Amino acid sequence: MSITVLFFGATADIAGKRKQSIEMIDNEPARKVFERMLAAYPSLTTHKLHFSVNQQFATGDEIVREGDELAIFTAVSGG
Repeated sequence: MSITVLFFGATADIAGKRKQSIEMIDNEPARKVFERMLAAYPSLTTHKLHFSVNQQFATGDEIVREGDELAIFTAVSGG
């Protein structure tokens, strides 16, 4: 099964790309994808990160499916 990981802001700078396709086992939780990306790009661990699945903030328990998008981005604040 293939999903797309999107990187935004500082995460794109660290990964050196804005998008990456990865192969996964069916019915894995989003947390596993996030952990794989942290292992692949250890510098990400120096940032406070959030992630979403299909443009919805994720807790990590969501099951990712073929064709889903997981986005990784830094925490932002504003007013």
